[in-house]
Parts: sequence; C-alpha cells; structure tokens
Amino acid sequence: MRILITAGPTYEPIDPVRFIGNRSSGRMGSAIAAAGLGAGHCVTVIAGPITVELPPGARRIDVETAAQMHEAVVAEFPRHELLIMAAAVADYRPRAKHPEKMSREGVLVIECEATKDIVAAAAESRRPDQRVVGFSLEAEGNLDRAREKLQRKQLDLIVYNPINTMNSREVRAFLLWADGRSQDVPAIAKEKFAKLLIERTTELFANR
Repeated sequence: MRILITAGPTYEPIDPVRFIGNRSSGRMGSAIAAAGLGAGHCVTVIAGPITVELPPGARRIDVETAAQMHEAVVAEFPRHELLIMAAAVADYRPRAKHPEKMSREGVLVIECEATKDIVAAAAESRRPDQRVVGFSLEAEGNLDRAREKLQRKQLDLIVYNPINTMNSREVRAFLLWADGRSQDVPAIAKEKFAKLLIERTTELFANR
C-alpha cells in the first residue's frame, strides 16, 4: 500500500522573521512513517518544520505553510491509497505578511484568516479505493468534538488525543470509526501507537 502522511506544524509568516506556529515536533508523523515502512508499505511524508528525524526509506516533501501543505496533499494523494493527516496545521494565518521586519512599537494587532481544511478537502475528493484518517487534538475528555469532526469531514477514522500529548513521547488516544466503532488506547509510546494505527488503517481496506 502507498501511504501519504503529514507531519509537524506549519509556520504562517507575520514578517520575514516572525510567524504563527505551534509546538508540534512531528514525532507522531515520524513514528507512523516508521511503522508503515516496517509493515512493508511505501511511505511519503509531507513534513512541516519538524524537529525530529524521519525514518530512512520514507520519501520526504518539505513544506512550511498550510497553503504549501494543502498544495502538496492535493498533488500527492491521487498516487496513494491512504492519507494519515497527523500534522498540526495552523487554523489561521495572518491576512497580510509585512515585507520587512516590524519594529517593536506600541500594540501589535494581527488580522488573521482561516486556512483551508486539508483533510476535509482530501476526504471529499477521494476515490472509492482511498481512505482518509484524521487527528483531533482536543482538551482532555472532549470526545464529542472529535466525533463531530469525524462526521463533518467525512473521514474513515479519526484519532482523538489530548492537548498535553503534543510534543510528548507518549500518546493517550481514542480511535473513532465512521461506522460508530471506537477503541480506547491507554497511554503508550508513540512508536507503539503508530504500529497499532497502521494495523487499524489496513483494516479499512478489508472490503474494498
């Protein structure tokens, strides 16, 4: 199987020096890539500005902004059967980028606009032989939000994980399927969770 994985944060520029970003390291995406390769799959990783190494054998495409990640997913997904959207894509970006470094003077107000919903766009355009998996980083216990995302974005599977797992070596996850099934996963190393996730995503193709 050919698996497309997104990993890490996106950086949305304010000026040539500053940006809006988040603390995602890309560790989860890297672990999923390693698990996919270990299971014999072909893996492509679209990586934001990650701070971890990707496993040898994974094809790598580097991006920085949400717009660049969207463009890369649109271009690459048709050549893959599975998309696992593990990246922590910025929900907003500055409406305008200042061409020069701004001086520190008074109060700074940044007007932002929403970025494109990459995983929803991929799910909407997928073929019958393709599957889409998303992640939902939410406050502890907020499973309803993850279920709402699963349905609204028409995903095959979504991974709920609490905010405190970001940039951690462990993940405390809950898997939710489109058919109503669920699986509670106790806190485990991201590498072990990645292997479990690859197994569960492979099962999505059982009836294709």
